[in-house]
Amino acid sequence: MPQSLSRILVHLVFSTKHREPIIAPADQSALHAYLAGTLNAVECPVIQIGGIADHVHLLFGLSRTHTIADIVKHAKQNAARWLRERDARYRNFLWQSGYGAFSVSPSMADAVQTYIRTQPEHHRKVTFQDEYRALLAKHGIEYDENYVWD
Repeated sequence: MPQSLSRILVHLVFSTKHREPIIAPADQSALHAYLAGTLNAVECPVIQIGGIADHVHLLFGLSRTHTIADIVKHAKQNAARWLRERDARYRNFLWQSGYGAFSVSPSMADAVQTYIRTQPEHHRKVTFQDEYRALLAKHGIEYDENYVWD
């Protein structure tokens, strides 16, 4: 078999530093489009991006040649730089240092897309912290509450 093929879907979640609700609603669509371009450029085809003022969710296909850690670093660095250059309000913008990356079965991709698209409605009832804890539990990830937030 000379050709290497894969289809690994990833649901990536990360927050602004200290979960500050700094991303203005008017800038969210442009930020999501920028993140899509950044991921597509490293061979991670984007399926869905969404979020609210303090965090983003990304559903994408994982590149065969890049690690998740490298993809996250690339996306966060470029998006932070783009925001800082876009508007003086973001001159001190930072993302949290950590992230959550969760595997998604292709059979569940539509449900995850809907979940990401409906983030504004979802967060009328659920905080980011509770949402993130639920994702960690759903995926069987043990964590120490003292080290999850920054």
